[in-house]
Amino acid sequence: MPQEEPKVWYACYGSNLLKERFSCYIGGGRPANAKRVYPGCTNKTLPEKSKGITINGELYFAKSSKTWSGGGAGFIKSDFDKNTKTLGRMYLIAQQQFVDLVQQEIKFEGDFDIDLEQVIKNRSLDMKNNSWYGKIIYLGEDEDYPIFSFTNEDYLKDEINPPHAFYLKIIIEGLKETYNMTDAEIETYLKTKEGIKGFPIEAKISQLTKS
Repeated sequence: MPQEEPKVWYACYGSNLLKERFSCYIGGGRPANAKRVYPGCTNKTLPEKSKGITINGELYFAKSSKTWSGGGAGFIKSDFDKNTKTLGRMYLIAQQQFVDLVQQEIKFEGDFDIDLEQVIKNRSLDMKNNSWYGKIIYLGEDEDYPIFSFTNEDYLKDEINPPHAFYLKIIIEGLKETYNMTDAEIETYLKTKEGIKGFPIEAKISQLTKS
């Protein structure tokens, strides 16, 4: 009997909160309103399960994403603070699927691998490949499976950029799906985030949660 491939939790905090959007990373395809088609993983088996996770890294929006019409993408600050609570979702997937997922996110062509044991040992790994999401972070364990996420190696304070409404709407739908939050709770959660607070998109959150 073949040995089962090891599983890991992938923890996300942006548009992948919405299962339908995340499924494009696994099975391939183009998310609604996105300008990019994802090839998907070699193994297209959907996640065994998913659940909410609180991440102690502050959520913010930065850079200009071609995928999302020039709006900012979601990142977390990697100087973790137990008083900071970013609402995430984690999916239980095969270890190789996580590697494939990172490869799609950083748009790396060719042979690619990540030494996840090294990530666990050092709590994080800077891949030093100049990608947006080049820092792999180990967030502990759940049900005896390791939890990994990724963000930028740096806090992109000089590249703060508000998210496009399409992108923010997916995050809103993901929060509803994962946490069954009310419109008011979602608005309170998002309007304080850097890249939203003080930008025109802040005033649109109420409309986006209801539409």
